[in-house]
Amino acid sequence: MSQTERTETADKPTVSSEPEPGSASVNPRAVCGVCRHLYREPKILPCLHTFCSDCVGQLERFSAPPRGLVTAAEAAEPRRDSLSFTVLCPECDTEVDIPQSGPAGLSTDRLALDEVFLEALVSGGPLGCDLCGEGSAESRCEACSLNLCEFCRQAHRRQKRTASHSVEAVTELRARGRLCRPVLCSLHPGQELRLFCQPCDLPVCLECAATLHRDHRCRPTHDVVDRHGDRIRELVSARLRPRLERLEDSLQKVEISQEHLEVRVDETANQIRAFARQYASAVEAHCLSLLRRLEEIRVQRRNHLHLQRAQLQQALLDVRGSVEFAERLLSCGSDAEILSAKGVTLRRLTSLAESGYDPHPATVAPDDGVCFLPREPAGEVEGYPLVGVVHSRTVDVSRCTVEGEGLQQGTAAQRGHFTLVCRDSGGERLAGGGEHVLVSIVHKEKKNCTVETVVADNSDGSYSVSYRPEEAGQYSVCVCVRAQHVKGSPFILNVQRKFRQHNGTFHCCSFCSSGGAKEARCGCPGTMPGGFKGCGHGHKGHPGKPHWSCCGSTAEKSECLPQSVLAAVSPRGHLRTVEL
Repeated sequence: MSQTERTETADKPTVSSEPEPGSASVNPRAVCGVCRHLYREPKILPCLHTFCSDCVGQLERFSAPPRGLVTAAEAAEPRRDSLSFTVLCPECDTEVDIPQSGPAGLSTDRLALDEVFLEALVSGGPLGCDLCGEGSAESRCEACSLNLCEFCRQAHRRQKRTASHSVEAVTELRARGRLCRPVLCSLHPGQELRLFCQPCDLPVCLECAATLHRDHRCRPTHDVVDRHGDRIRELVSARLRPRLERLEDSLQKVEISQEHLEVRVDETANQIRAFARQYASAVEAHCLSLLRRLEEIRVQRRNHLHLQRAQLQQALLDVRGSVEFAERLLSCGSDAEILSAKGVTLRRLTSLAESGYDPHPATVAPDDGVCFLPREPAGEVEGYPLVGVVHSRTVDVSRCTVEGEGLQQGTAAQRGHFTLVCRDSGGERLAGGGEHVLVSIVHKEKKNCTVETVVADNSDGSYSVSYRPEEAGQYSVCVCVRAQHVKGSPFILNVQRKFRQHNGTFHCCSFCSSGGAKEARCGCPGTMPGGFKGCGHGHKGHPGKPHWSCCGSTAEKSECLPQSVLAAVSPRGHLRTVEL
């Protein structure tokens, strides 16, 4: 057996008999979630879940990028997984990319390999020899990570290259209950990954540093592991650990709300039945009508809470699994193991920290507000006047309405207004305020052009919204209640530029309107001889009809032209109107 084959065998622990995965004594971290057996070549998916290499290879492809469609960025700096295909993770149903080379291109979960070997030690099962494959292993070489029978152990000692390796008895390792496992180079068997190439972002051995990475800056792994590990710690402690706590708290609130919903619905149903028993057939019919209404509310609320619960559970599983993996990698992994899994770990943690589901506290587990009002008039049934209605004080986002002309039309530099009316599931306006309302107005062409909005709670179920756009154009108006869009949102808002009012006089000429003042000027290009600075009838530049002294426009009901336009058509180069 070649040394390369022996090195590859080190990543495949030889266990002659595997314990039953369902047994309570089996370490779940050593068992694959797909085949339910001890890991064989465990690989880390981008979502930080680990499965056997063969199990990953058997997953059905979810999607694959079309060939030939390569972006300019990928052409300039191609990634190893630029031709990857997508599968669904069996654990969390996340879409993950598998390199074109298949599971072999994924990072090896060396912590899982340690768990498999430790499980074999703890279970007391016999270990096969990694060299001859025939005898029962009694020793283990810590440098080569090989299990050796007595004959192979003696041969291992006699070889000059391996004579100095530390070989320990399997019984001692079993009593100790832990494993110090070096990470070896796949290109140079027997060489441990002790250096880290910074340009390539890879752990390398001494031979790799002297040959393949000769001109690169390589540093010992123990000098750089803290800096890279700190990035993982920062994401976990500063961003994901607080989110994990919020998700757990939100999920607990939803579960409590589900219990309260059932209790409150049952109590309301009992009240309805006690009230309905006092009436005859018409009252009984009314009772059934009320119960149907109550059931509709329960189904609606239950579906909403079920959806929230599912979203929170999935987000919690994603964050918890990634945090546990990262913390275990930092606490149990060696320097080389941390650096080997650093890339996939950081990508997953960054993805969760930046785009994960993180609900606002005001949107989680709202008070359902289901109650029965026995004295409220309910109309007539078969000629009998009845009372008693089921009331839901909780807002139904799908029934909320937005009113006011300011929602469709606006004017630049002028304040616009519209009103949001919150309603319950029956379409009735709520009697109080306190809802979490968010209004966002963004220019559809200029994404960095936003409009500051002011939302005022009127404490009667309505919310007054005011805004002041500075630029004309088409805007997108998002109106959300409890982090959900109301019906019709986002709306389209057309903002027109401000109508410019004239600040001059609509006259026949500056000579007449000023009483013959020589200093009187006009917005038109007309001039008079004799030192007059404005226009006169029949003289050069006079428009020949009444016009505005401020801009020269001949239309009385018109907008005052901006000076930039007037300067382009005026031979004077400047326009100034004196007050006449």
